[in-house]
Amino acid sequence: MGVGRVRITCVVNGQSRTTDDVWAGESLLYVLRERFGLYGSKNACEQGECGSCSVYLDGTLVCACLVLGGQAHGREILTVEGIAPESSPHRVQKAFVEAGAVQCGFCTPGLIVATHDLLQRVRQPTDAQIREALAGNICRCTGYAKIIDAVHMAAGSR
Repeated sequence: MGVGRVRITCVVNGQSRTTDDVWAGESLLYVLRERFGLYGSKNACEQGECGSCSVYLDGTLVCACLVLGGQAHGREILTVEGIAPESSPHRVQKAFVEAGAVQCGFCTPGLIVATHDLLQRVRQPTDAQIREALAGNICRCTGYAKIIDAVHMAAGSR
């Protein structure tokens, strides 16, 4: 490994993963996408403003673009791919499709992870709680009404 390079070993979606020669300034988002081949988390603003790269880091919702890859060493990460197997989508994923909350799909992975996080904390969220929980996620296509409907649907309240 070169100067300023590190090895990262972490658990991603339940599997131990290791990557070498990671530049100290690489974001966790870059590591997930380019080193581990997990393309669900999207690279949009790179400033933590849009939420497209939302993942769990040790159970806490974070923007992967704001976390250095080296900070993931020895930690557990859950991405949108790890929420449910492809063959059996999670109720949040199903609700987004059924409610028509998916249009271009770019923001969807971050919204799915943020909604998953919200529903783990609040079983039947109000519109205000949903808006607050998803405030860090930007969607340019839907106008948010169908996203809010999807969250209620996933919660079983609609």
